[in-house]
Amino acid sequence: MTVQNCIGEQNWRQRFGEAMMGSLAAPLAMLVRGQGAYVWDVDGKRYLDFLAGIAVNALGHAHPVLVDAVSSQVATLAHVSNYFASPPQLELAERLRRITGAGDRGRVFFCNSGAEGIEAAIKLARLNRGDGSRTRILSLVNSFHGRTMGSLSLTGKPALREPFEPLLPGVEHIDSTIEALEAAIDDTVAAIFIEPIKGEAGVVDLPEGFLERARELTARHGALLILDEIQTGVGRTGTWFAFQQSDIQPDALVLAKGIAGGVPIGALVTFGWASDLFKPGQHGSTFGGNPLATAAGNAVLGEIERAGLIGNAATIGSALRGIVADIDSPLVTEIRGQGALVGIGLSEPVANEIVAKAMELGLIVNAPNDYSIRIAPPLIIGDAELDEFRELFAKALEAVS
Repeated sequence: MTVQNCIGEQNWRQRFGEAMMGSLAAPLAMLVRGQGAYVWDVDGKRYLDFLAGIAVNALGHAHPVLVDAVSSQVATLAHVSNYFASPPQLELAERLRRITGAGDRGRVFFCNSGAEGIEAAIKLARLNRGDGSRTRILSLVNSFHGRTMGSLSLTGKPALREPFEPLLPGVEHIDSTIEALEAAIDDTVAAIFIEPIKGEAGVVDLPEGFLERARELTARHGALLILDEIQTGVGRTGTWFAFQQSDIQPDALVLAKGIAGGVPIGALVTFGWASDLFKPGQHGSTFGGNPLATAAGNAVLGEIERAGLIGNAATIGSALRGIVADIDSPLVTEIRGQGALVGIGLSEPVANEIVAKAMELGLIVNAPNDYSIRIAPPLIIGDAELDEFRELFAKALEAVS
């Protein structure tokens, strides 16, 4: 009996609508397996996956290194709670201190998602009160940091926040300009949260020199510079982390998504004096840093390093920009992002139509808003996948335009 016979489209869509919470949009397809850069749906149709679980599946699907690591660890020790340590937990913490550049003064807190990492970072910011006058937390207009009450408070999208207000007090959203930074940061600011690239805004780059000026001002006024690299981290932008393309070091870094290739994990990494703010008992997570998730993280990060996939991300990004630029479409007005995180600006609000047509053709891309397409393929792709993307994406643009 085939999967299709077991789960017909009408059947699974009806079951989804009846069983799943109404907060979720209707799914695009029922996926049943993946291999490399491809996934297959319940009807046996193959798709080229250029979203990678929203920048999560860095090694693609069913990569043997990840499969072996998870299989071995779950057969040995999957969970122990935060009353105990485990070898993969310590190995991953030390690895993150090394690749972030946090070094010996760096400290790592493990959780289960990016939003949880942001929550930990908010508490870190609250601990940076100084003499009690540092009561303000800054974030950027049109940013996205998660959907929990704290992370939503930081998210600079009023339409997402308003149904749940009042939210966390003391949070202010400023424009992504150096002038706004200079006007907002003073001795009353405890921290500023910044995405080096605004992924959910459509892969939007910050102005040149923005991070450097934020670092100067926060250092001068004793505020924490906290970077949200949930989407940009783990080699996606052509360096381990996007901030490493500038000459700065943050006080804290929030990570998730690509760390463990699809196994849920998040982390807060602190640098320098920020590592002294948390005291025992002030934060915790039952599942955070468990042996299974951290073993997966070590396997994925180790393979990224061994296989040179950070360099491949830069190569992929350059190729994708060239492909999109060469497609003669009046819809494409701008190409944004870094490395293998690419945003395509559109002249018309037809992003969802392009995504739907691409799905029909067998290509998965994403529309974070009506005027933007987001592309975030696995870091393992090569020329064959890029050639296939060129053909399918050009057809989707042509059909919509």
